[in-house]
Amino acid sequence: MTAVSEAATSSALRTREATVRRFAFTDMAFRTATRLSAILVLVLLGGVAISLIAGSWEALSKFGFSFLTTESWNPVTENFGALAPIYGTIVTSAIAILIAVPIGIGIAVFLTELCPRPLRRPIGIAVELLAGIPSIIYGIWGLFVFAPFLQTTVQPFIINIFHGIPGLSSLFAGPPYGIGLLTSSLILAIMVLPFITSITKDVFDTVPAVLKESAYGIGCTTWEVTRRVTIPYTRVGIMGGVMLGLGRALGETMAVTFVIGNAHRISASLFAPGTTISATIANEFTEADGALYTSSLVSLGLILFIITFIILALARYMLLRIDSRTGA
Repeated sequence: MTAVSEAATSSALRTREATVRRFAFTDMAFRTATRLSAILVLVLLGGVAISLIAGSWEALSKFGFSFLTTESWNPVTENFGALAPIYGTIVTSAIAILIAVPIGIGIAVFLTELCPRPLRRPIGIAVELLAGIPSIIYGIWGLFVFAPFLQTTVQPFIINIFHGIPGLSSLFAGPPYGIGLLTSSLILAIMVLPFITSITKDVFDTVPAVLKESAYGIGCTTWEVTRRVTIPYTRVGIMGGVMLGLGRALGETMAVTFVIGNAHRISASLFAPGTTISATIANEFTEADGALYTSSLVSLGLILFIITFIILALARYMLLRIDSRTGA
């Protein structure tokens, strides 16, 4: 009886040791796989940066810092400057975010707090479907529908209203082309809106119900609950949605190419044609017949890469400052 018991105990111990070894191996394999995945991301990022630097070296070595401060873009004389594309990229993306963020947050608040329950899912699906529309469809719609509408109705009305007002008359001056910086900004706002709305709505749904119920219980209004409870609790998620939308706006190519006018010049008027970094690369890369021309286009890609990195780093720094002040 004792020998049988000892044999059973020994078998159980061996089974347990085998199970522990299997769990240890599985855990080690999982940690190794995740570590390699993280390293792979860094390697890919470094590879992209190195390839952009190598491809743009000829243009940067010839033009130097003046490449960033020169507006001229003349392939015939091989005189290139990135100021106009940089200006167009920053202006259109900034206007798009300024328009899309408050609207997106407002839609998310409506869907989570005010919308009748039977309508929440249809409206939410409709918003998310906007994200699935290809960018070229937005561009075609913007060129053949939206731009003519702006040209015949909105732009003449705005020009007449602000005519003679210092500052605003220059900002909304010029003939109503329909296409231009403002048109591309509005198209970008429509394109990034579903991303911001969807992510904001999802993070709003993570707010514990007890927090909102407690606020309502002491007499807070929906606006006060949203401002004092929901948004502070989900600020990191909201910022992530905004950054995702901003990244989409900075790198958008086809839709902007259709409606921005593709003019390498800087104008104070938002109605004037312009260009962006992505639109310039898409329009001219296949036509670049010289090494310097190609290198200048690759330099634009490097500049866009750096701009995106700086903006994301600043956003992360802002979140860290907010967390440090709130003690989160």
